[in-house]
Amino acid sequence: MGNIMGKAMEENFNKHKKFMIEMQGVQLERQIHMQDQMRRRMQAMELARAREMFYWWATFYVVGFVGAVAAARRTKNRTALFPFFPLAFIVGYQADLAYGTKLTRIRAEAESILQSEPELVEPPSGVPTASLIDAARQKIKDEKRVRSRS
Repeated sequence: MGNIMGKAMEENFNKHKKFMIEMQGVQLERQIHMQDQMRRRMQAMELARAREMFYWWATFYVVGFVGAVAAARRTKNRTALFPFFPLAFIVGYQADLAYGTKLTRIRAEAESILQSEPELVEPPSGVPTASLIDAARQKIKDEKRVRSRS
């Protein structure tokens, strides 16, 4: 009789264990998808921010350049146009970031770094493990206990 009960309990335990493992897999997959969606949303926000900044830079550049050309014509002094040459690089960079292929080039460079130079992106002291986190938590708990006794 005890053997039958033990066998039934072990079967139930194994079924429950299998179910829990499947649920953890589903939960992990959901977390991965959620993080990917959040990453995509953040990238979309950054791209939108770059485009908005491009509108401001381009407007500033055009208005300033038209004013400088008018001033240069009136005074016959072309030195007012010189600051617009470096500004052209800023506007060009922002345009490339907002509407060009800059993000594609950045992504390709990041993939190259991950493949050929992975040591550059390693966190200091390595990836934290559960045991390191638990040890740090225990240390803080012990320090609080010592302080409260003092």
